[in-house]
Amino acid sequence: MTKPESKKSSVASINATGKCATAASAAEQVNNGSIEPGCPSQSPQIKGGVMKQTSRESLYRRNTECEVYDDGTNTFFWRAHTVTVLFILTCALVYVTLLEETPQDTAYNTKRGIVASILVFLCFGVTQAKDGPFTRPHPAYWRFWLCVTVVYELFLIFILFQTVHDGRQFMKYIDPKLGVPLPERDYGGNCLMYDPGNTTDPFHNIWDKMDGFVPAHFLGWYIKTLMIRDWWMCMIISVMFEFLEYSLEHQLPNFSECWWDHWIMDVLLCNGLGIYCGMKTLAWLSMKPYQWQGLWNIPTYKGKIKRIAFQFTPYSWVKFEWKPASTVQRWLAVLGIIFMFLLAELNTFYLKFVLWMPPEHYLVLLRLVFFVNVGGVAMREIYDFMDDPKFHKKLGQQAWLVAAITVTEFLIVVKYDPNTIMLPIPFSVMQCWFLGIVLIATWTVWDKGTKTQDTKMCSVMSMSGEVGIGERHFAPSIPSY
Repeated sequence: MTKPESKKSSVASINATGKCATAASAAEQVNNGSIEPGCPSQSPQIKGGVMKQTSRESLYRRNTECEVYDDGTNTFFWRAHTVTVLFILTCALVYVTLLEETPQDTAYNTKRGIVASILVFLCFGVTQAKDGPFTRPHPAYWRFWLCVTVVYELFLIFILFQTVHDGRQFMKYIDPKLGVPLPERDYGGNCLMYDPGNTTDPFHNIWDKMDGFVPAHFLGWYIKTLMIRDWWMCMIISVMFEFLEYSLEHQLPNFSECWWDHWIMDVLLCNGLGIYCGMKTLAWLSMKPYQWQGLWNIPTYKGKIKRIAFQFTPYSWVKFEWKPASTVQRWLAVLGIIFMFLLAELNTFYLKFVLWMPPEHYLVLLRLVFFVNVGGVAMREIYDFMDDPKFHKKLGQQAWLVAAITVTEFLIVVKYDPNTIMLPIPFSVMQCWFLGIVLIATWTVWDKGTKTQDTKMCSVMSMSGEVGIGERHFAPSIPSY
């Protein structure tokens, strides 16, 4: 199985002596879209192939994409192994059918049958599903999470079509401890950072808030920063969610926190430190050289170990430049991304509330692990769809499924506890949100008019500047190294 991103790799076609590559190596470089346009020894046929290849790929290549070198080694590790997986799966089914005695337990057989059906689907998806934008550590890893996304969405649809009582009691099949209403923890109450009345430990309010969710906040925002790859968007989402907690604390007691818990512990320390570390990691990934070499082509053991470690880093890197103010479409798209992020965050709290799951339950943790693995792929597909609409003509499969999951989760919350969702919002909160929406709408309308005038002016200047350019009009799209 070839690596899907190998076509995006940029290999310099001029060697150390400054001479052009030979025709044999140039033919291979045509497939990578990396022929040096100014090389006189290249034949017209090769140049024509370069122009066609560049028109399809290099025209849409972003200047924020890093330069990648890959020797093209296709080892046993990269193959799909479809026949091997099919053989193992068949052997397992033959064993269950002919050699294993079926237990006389209807509930157990039902659970085992559902699990077996899911595993067969995962085996199919890991070997046959369409590859996404990521290839490290292995494309099969990301195909696996794509199939898990489908299974999770189907599970949510099943829960959505049950009655409230049946849906909650169905959770007992997953964990017998579930299906019981649980009290919500209130993080508000005494908000004194220093309590002089407690002589034993006057800082007990701070230590009470230092639970396992503090490192989870930091790690979560570190990963979210790697997904979004933009400091401003991360900070806006972080601050906006705290406003949402203020606005919805009348619905969920879990949202009731002290002011310093909102702004000092969450925004500044946990979220802020996670975003800072994430941005530092992004800076390293954007400057890191991406030179891939086959494991058995590396002579030293140290180099082999280093190559194995780098297998768990990205194959290439694209710096996200959202540019929300550049066009109205991108502005509305960024607003939509922020809205979906905030909705997914709220679903975490509302789902465990309506399905009666304690915050520390392993299903809550598995959901967060799930979004960690699928969120990065979804954001990359969304960015490609926004940035290269001519090359990426439709929204990516993972992004489509994540959006569907977010909406389905919210619909489950609405169906299972409409009374909580419909609790009247305080008038002061409604005033603040109404003012914010009016300001955003006003700026959008004003910016639309300004951008429309600028676009018309730029179009006129561009048309006048293209006269007499001829073949030089295509030259800027060809990269030169």
